[in-house]
Amino acid sequence: MALPAERKEQMRHYLLEKIRDGEPAVVKRTAEAFGVTPATVYRHLNDLEAQGVLIKVRRDVYRLCERTQTATLRRCDGAFTSDTSIYKKYILPALADLPKNILGIWDYICGEMINNVLDHSDARTLEIGLTRDALATTVRLTDDGVGIFEKIRSYFELEDDGEALGELYKGKMTTDALHHSGEGIFFSSRLADTFLILSSGKIFTHNRFEADRLQELINADPTEKGTTVYMSLANDSRKRAKEVFDLYADVDGGFTRTQIPLKLYFESAPVSRSQAKRLCARLEGFREVSLDFADVEWIGQGFADQVFRVFQNENPEIRLLPLNMNRDVSRMYYHVTGKKPGQD
Repeated sequence: MALPAERKEQMRHYLLEKIRDGEPAVVKRTAEAFGVTPATVYRHLNDLEAQGVLIKVRRDVYRLCERTQTATLRRCDGAFTSDTSIYKKYILPALADLPKNILGIWDYICGEMINNVLDHSDARTLEIGLTRDALATTVRLTDDGVGIFEKIRSYFELEDDGEALGELYKGKMTTDALHHSGEGIFFSSRLADTFLILSSGKIFTHNRFEADRLQELINADPTEKGTTVYMSLANDSRKRAKEVFDLYADVDGGFTRTQIPLKLYFESAPVSRSQAKRLCARLEGFREVSLDFADVEWIGQGFADQVFRVFQNENPEIRLLPLNMNRDVSRMYYHVTGKKPGQD
């Protein structure tokens, strides 16, 4: 008996996800998950192959078909026109059939990242790469400029590129406050499903990767200098740009909330007052700051005291929200604040 249309689409999407993830027993897993025979699964695989969605590598092994395109733009050739014109010419045509909410996100994040290259990078060339399969689209932007972390480090006179990377997690970071709000990377990193910035042997991302995978990405970075931005988004994502913006804005639309992943901000467990002062720099521009301690094993007394007592007392109008604290982090937090669990 034929599957209902909705069930059929669910199964095909499941098949494609398993193929993308390298599932070795894709036919068996799909048949079990949907209560159908292997013959039914093979029939759908054959249909998807005929449609050019996937290709059979060998028996029971498939891969998704991809459409790829690249373009190299040079400033000296006058190709660095505007982020809007570059997006419409080199990226939008490959995405035009996607839903309106998806196009809205791509329009924003590509515009912001291309604009960064044009206005901030001092780059001579910009390479655009786009890959699309049945599930998702990935856009890569690579420039040969000074490098984003070095640009921030030099402008704000920070100690090193690592400190510059940390500042990006807060948001409102720009080297041209007259013309830019500094919100582009912050919101783009939350709108995309996967968002990576690679430069100077360092990586900025809100996505969770194993340490080995992060190092692998850094080693694979094609740029000797400059910056590479990777962005990917599911072709059927239900995200809407406005909903993401609203998570970090107040009723007047201002960018008043931020969330900082401590594990990514610091290379090791934060222990000192100097680390705390670095974390708290520029937080005065927010009304609510969520500090995410996920995967942070412990924190030092000096760090905790400087953040949760000294800084908080000096800035009572700012709401600090510690999240995902384990037992050791919680113990230090309650020690320096004098609070008890449930009093936050």
